[in-house]
Amino acid sequence: MGIARAAIDKALLTIILMLACLIGGTWGFFNVGRLEDPAFTIKEAVVVTQYPGASAAQVALEVSEPLESAIQQMGEIDTIRSTNRPGLSIINVEVKPTFGGNELPAIWNDLRNRVGDAAGNLASGVQAPRVNDSFGDVFGIYYAVTAPGFSDAERHSLSTFLRRELLAVDGVADVEVKGLPQEAIFVEPSLALNYNLGVPPAAIAQSVSNANVVSRAGSVDRDSRRVVLQAPEGTDSVDDIAGLSIGVGGEVLNLFDIAKVHRARVEYPDQIIRFNGEEAFTLGVAGLGSENIVEVGARVDNRLAELKDEIPIGVTLHPIYQQHVVVDEASSAFLVNLAMSVAIVVIVLAVAMGWRAAVVVGVTLLLTVVGTLFFMAIFEIEMERISLGALIIAMGMLVDNAIVVAEGMQIKMGRGVSSRDAAEDVGSKTQIPLLGATVIGIMAFAGIGLSPDETGEFLFSLFAVIGISLLLSWVLAITATPLLGHYLFKRGSGEGEDMSYNGVFFRSYAAILRAALKARLLVVVALIGITVVCYAGFGQIKQQFFPNSNTPLFYAHLNLPQGASVNDTATELARIETWLTEREDVQSVSSFVGEGASRFMLTYAPEQTNPTYGVLIIRTATLDQIPPLRNDLVAFADEALPEGLFRTERLVFGPGGGAEIAARFSGPDPIVLRQLAATATEKMREASDNLIHMRTDWREPELVLRPSYATQRAQSAGIAREDIAEVLLFATDGSRVGEYREGERLIPIVLRGPQGEADLVSQLVYSGASDSFVPMDQVIDGFRHEIQDTLIHRRDRLPTIAVEAGILSTVTAAEVQAEVQATVEAIPLPVGYKFEWGGEYENSSEAQQSLGQQLPLSFITMVLISIFLFGTLRQPLVIWLLVPMSVNGVAIGLLGTGLPFTFTALLGLLSLSGMLIKNGIVLVEEIDLVRAEGVEFTQAIVDACVSRVRPVLLAAGTTILGMIPLLSDAFFASMAVTIMGGLAFATILTLIAAPVLYSLLLKRSAQAGEA
Repeated sequence: MGIARAAIDKALLTIILMLACLIGGTWGFFNVGRLEDPAFTIKEAVVVTQYPGASAAQVALEVSEPLESAIQQMGEIDTIRSTNRPGLSIINVEVKPTFGGNELPAIWNDLRNRVGDAAGNLASGVQAPRVNDSFGDVFGIYYAVTAPGFSDAERHSLSTFLRRELLAVDGVADVEVKGLPQEAIFVEPSLALNYNLGVPPAAIAQSVSNANVVSRAGSVDRDSRRVVLQAPEGTDSVDDIAGLSIGVGGEVLNLFDIAKVHRARVEYPDQIIRFNGEEAFTLGVAGLGSENIVEVGARVDNRLAELKDEIPIGVTLHPIYQQHVVVDEASSAFLVNLAMSVAIVVIVLAVAMGWRAAVVVGVTLLLTVVGTLFFMAIFEIEMERISLGALIIAMGMLVDNAIVVAEGMQIKMGRGVSSRDAAEDVGSKTQIPLLGATVIGIMAFAGIGLSPDETGEFLFSLFAVIGISLLLSWVLAITATPLLGHYLFKRGSGEGEDMSYNGVFFRSYAAILRAALKARLLVVVALIGITVVCYAGFGQIKQQFFPNSNTPLFYAHLNLPQGASVNDTATELARIETWLTEREDVQSVSSFVGEGASRFMLTYAPEQTNPTYGVLIIRTATLDQIPPLRNDLVAFADEALPEGLFRTERLVFGPGGGAEIAARFSGPDPIVLRQLAATATEKMREASDNLIHMRTDWREPELVLRPSYATQRAQSAGIAREDIAEVLLFATDGSRVGEYREGERLIPIVLRGPQGEADLVSQLVYSGASDSFVPMDQVIDGFRHEIQDTLIHRRDRLPTIAVEAGILSTVTAAEVQAEVQATVEAIPLPVGYKFEWGGEYENSSEAQQSLGQQLPLSFITMVLISIFLFGTLRQPLVIWLLVPMSVNGVAIGLLGTGLPFTFTALLGLLSLSGMLIKNGIVLVEEIDLVRAEGVEFTQAIVDACVSRVRPVLLAAGTTILGMIPLLSDAFFASMAVTIMGGLAFATILTLIAAPVLYSLLLKRSAQAGEA
C-alpha cells in the first residue's frame, strides 16, 4: 500500500499530522524569535594600546608591530589591521570565516594570553593593552537623551539611574552610555608664585594624588571582636582640594594660596553628541541573543513608561533607532505580503481548477507555511527578512508538489476511478520524482546556506527554511492532499475517458508541440540563438552586491583636515545640522563628533576615535525623500564646508560596508605609498567621471613642533628630556595627578599651567639637582617644525594606504569598478610593494569565492540525484541542458525594469533553477511512464506533456503572481523580477524545449529498442 492511499485509509493519523502543523505553527508564530536582519557573528576583536608621547610612526613600530607579530602566530587569524595615531594603537583582529561563533570565546582567550605575553616586552611608557571582544555587540534600542538646564553632574547621575533600571529589564544584555560631558578638577599654579616660593610641581602633584587614596588601615581586637580600621576620608569637594597643605622648605602652604582650583569641562572631549542640534548623550540597549527583540523592546518601553514619574521634568528620550519597532513593522508587512501571495495562489487555482482543487491545494500550502513556522521555532530560526523571504522564494516549489498530486487525482477521479485508487496511482508514480526534485531544489541553495563566511551566515536561514518548507510540502502533498481530495473531489461516471484534455487549450498546445517536434533542429538553433543574445544582454545589467535598505535613514560623514580639533569639527557639523533641522522632510538629526555612534545596527560599522571626524544620522519620513535631500545636502555642504570632505551614504542590507571603491597599496616606505596613492587617484579620476569624494585613509600629514634639546647646557643644569616634556605637558594639556570620587564616578584631577599666561619658550623647568627653576630657552635651541604622518594604517603587518571613493547614485559600484580597474592595475609597483582591491569589489569577490567553493558539491549532488532517479544519463542530460537557458528570462526581466542584479537576484536565479529542474524531472518521468505503457514515441511525448501542461502553468502562474507583493520591497525587488521573468521563460523551456530535447536525444535509442 502506497503512502498516499495509506493517508486516506489511516485518516486519523493524517488529520493528526495536519492538526500538528496547524497548532504547532500557531505556537511557533508566537514563540519564534524576531529580528530585522539575520544575526551574523562579527568575528573581530580590537586591541587598544596607549603610548603617551609617541608619534604615530613610533606607535606603529614599537607597539603595533610586536603585538601584531604575536597575534599572527594564531592559526585562526584571517586579517590583522591596525590604526596608529600619536600615542594610540588600535589593532583590529579578524578571525577566519571558517570558525563558528561558538569557537570565538576560546580564540579570544588565546588572543588575550598572547597579547599579555607580548606586552611584557613593549617599550617603557606603553600602557597595558586592552582586548575588546564585544566589538560586535548591537545596541538596537538606541536613544538620545537631552536634559537642557541640567548640570554635568546631574547628567551623569541621570545616566547612571537609567542604565541601572534598564539593565534590570528581563532580556537586556547590556546598556551602553556615550557622549556624557567630560569634567576634570583643574589645578593651575601661579607660575610667578611657584617660582618665588620655590614650589616644585612635583610637590603639588604628590599632595593632590594622595588626597583621596583608599588605603588599608588594618584591624584591632576590641571586647573579643575584630574591628576593621579604615583610613581617614579623602577630599570630597573642590574646596577641600583647594585647601590641601603643601610642605616646602620647612613651611606649610595651602594650595589655594599658590594655585587656582576649579571644576570644568575638558576643552577637547573624546566625543560630542547632539540631537536636533541640542546637546545629548546616548543610551544603547542590547538584547540577549536568545531573546525575541520585539518582546525585549516592549519590556524596555514599559519600563521607561513606569519610570516617567521618576525621570525629572525636562529630560527627554528621543529614539534614534528602535529595532523592535522596525522588526515588528517589517514582520507584519512581510506577513501581509506572504498572506497576499497565498491568496493569489488560491484565487488562480480556483479559476483554473475549480474551487475544490483550490481548497485542497490552498489548505496544503497553508499547512506547509504554518508547519514551517513550527520547525523554525523548534530549531531557533528567527523570523526575519531572509527567513520570511525564503517562504516566498520557495512558493512555486511548495505549490507544485500539491498541484501535481491534486491535478492527477482530479483527472483520475473524473474518469471514474475511486479516490483511494486514484491516490495510490498518482502517489506511486510521482512521490519519488517529486522527492528527488524537491531535494534538488533544496541543494540549489546549499552552496549559499553552507558557505562559511559572514554572507553564508547571514543567509543560512534562507537555506534552512527552504529545506524545511520543501520537505514538509512533499510530506503533506502525499498525505494531506490525497485525504483532502478524497473528501472534496467528485468521482466521475467513467465515460469519456479522454475528454479531460480535449479542450481548445490542450489541443492547441498539442498542435504547437507536434510542430516543434517536427522542426526540432530549428527549435534548438533558435533556442541557442536566443540564449546567446540574452547572455550578451545579461552582461549589460547593472551589478550590485546588496541593495540599499528600506529604512528611511542615511548617513552624512564629515572629515576635516588632520590637525583640526574635535571642537572645530563640532562647529562645522553644527552648520549642517542647522540647515537640516529647518527642512520639513527631515524628522531628526543625530550628530556624533570624534567617533561614530554605537553599533545600533548589525551592518553599521562605527568609525574609530578621530577628532576630525563627525557623522550625522538623518531620518526622513519616507524613502522617497532621501535622494533629493541627499542631493540638496551635498550641494549645500560643498559650498558651506570648502575645507572638509563631506559625503553621504545609504544604509545597505547585509554584511559589507565601507567605501564603494577602494584600492590598497602596501609596502615599507610611507613616502612611496603616498606617491602610489597619488598616482592611483589621478588615474582613477581620468578613467571615470562617476567617482566622488576621493580620499586616502591616511588623510593629510600634520605639522608637529619639536624642541631641540641643548644637550650640554641642559645636562649641566640637571634637566633631562623627560623634564622638558613634562613642562610642555604642564603648560598645555596638563597631566593627570589624581582622582576625585563623586559616588561611583571618578573625575580626573589635572595639574596644568594657567591657560594663556605664557608661551612655550618662556616656561620654567624645575631642576631637582639644583633645587631651582631654569628658563626653558636655556636648555633648548628653539623649536623646529616637522611634517609627520599622524594616521598610519597597517594591514597584515605592512603599512597600507587605501585610495577610497564614493560613486554617483546613478551608477553601481560594479560599473565604476570596471571603468577604473585596468588603469589602476597597470600602475608599476616598486619591488617589495603590492596592490589589492578593497571596497564592494572585495566584499562581493569574497562572498562569490566562498559560494564558488560550495557550489560544486551542491551541483554534483543535484546531478547524481537526477541520474539515480532515471538510472540513465540521457534523461538527466535533457533536464540539465535547460538550466543555462534559465538566464534568458532573467536578462529580459532585469533589463526591462532597469533593476540591478543583486545578491538576492542570485538567490532568485538559484530558486528558478530549482523550479526548472523540478518541472523537468516530473515531465521527463511522465514521458517515460507513458512510453512504458506502449504508446508510440512521439505520441507519448505529446500525451505526457499535455497531461503536465496545466500543473506547470499553474505552478508558474501562481509563483509569478505571488511575487507581485515583493516588487515594492527594496530588498526583494530584484529577486522578484528575476523569478517572474525567469519563470515565464522557463515555462516555455519546460513545455517546448524539454520535449524537443527529449525527442532529439532519445528517439534513436527508442527506435532501436522498438526494432
